[in-house]
Amino acid sequence: MKPIQFSREETADITAKLRAYFRDELETDLAALPAEMLLDFLGREIGPFFYNRAVYDAQAVVAKKAEDIVETLAGLERG
Repeated sequence: MKPIQFSREETADITAKLRAYFRDELETDLAALPAEMLLDFLGREIGPFFYNRAVYDAQAVVAKKAEDIVETLAGLERG
């Protein structure tokens, strides 16, 4: 699977959130480079879990919609 790539703007937004979280919740200053390294780690090691969950959720939605379509089409059958 291709690694998740964020734009420069997305990376800046995400690392700003990480730095704010560390500052506010952990009372620790996180510099920009370590924040980017943490983002890379999270994307590489933890991101696939979130991605897979989103795929499973999307599959469930599509399956339900397909089931609804089949039921609707069955209702159109003429006896």
